[in-house]
Amino acid sequence: MLQLNNISKNFAGLPALCQVSFQVPQGQLTALIGPNGAGKSTLINCITGVAPCSSGRISFDQTDITALPAHAITRLGIQRTFQNLRLFPRLSVLDNVLTGLTCEGGSSLFMAMLRLPYLRHRERRLKLRALEALDRYGLTAKAHWPAGVLAYGDKKRVELARATVGNPRLLVLDEPVAGLNAEETCVVAEHLRQLRRNGQTIVLVEHDMDLVMNAADQVVVLDSGQCIASGTPESVQRNPMVLEAYLGRMEATA
Repeated sequence: MLQLNNISKNFAGLPALCQVSFQVPQGQLTALIGPNGAGKSTLINCITGVAPCSSGRISFDQTDITALPAHAITRLGIQRTFQNLRLFPRLSVLDNVLTGLTCEGGSSLFMAMLRLPYLRHRERRLKLRALEALDRYGLTAKAHWPAGVLAYGDKKRVELARATVGNPRLLVLDEPVAGLNAEETCVVAEHLRQLRRNGQTIVLVEHDMDLVMNAADQVVVLDSGQCIASGTPESVQRNPMVLEAYLGRMEATA
């Protein structure tokens, strides 16, 4: 479904990514791992159009999306969450999830002002879909709360509900369990397993290795902006270059 060919990204002449290539098969969960500063978030920013790559080519279902802006990539069916929460704190939880359906809400200011019956019907349908998403993630009782007053774990689930409410073809998750306690992590992990069982294609950036090794179909490892390994979780765990990337610095420090 997604193919990256020799992706590089430079910031002020300094390389953050260098010739990264891999494929994301449809209906599978691909985990993207690596030490801090390896370039994981930069890479998914390139995939989703937040930060255009300096060179290389990104194809989504045989469509070249390399130079497309973020909103155009979203319309093709790619949704994401962020490592740092990007909620609207003063909007309700329900309204935050509804922003995930913006592409389906129409764009005519004139039609919105007329408030025609078909437009009101469409708004009701979108609201019902948002409420269904909140129900899946156990947030129905807090639908009308301001998002800013939620606990951190609930905010993470709101982001997940917003990213999945539109039934995206590709879901990109940037550290969905970062900062969560063990119980909250188990809840999110179960949501990910359910998405995977339903055939959702997922790219997951995560530091929780237990979650990665139990959920992923394939693992791609970045280190210093380069892809050093890819394969099944079992093969990656035994790869000497991966072990050195994660353990070598610790030994040198010690």
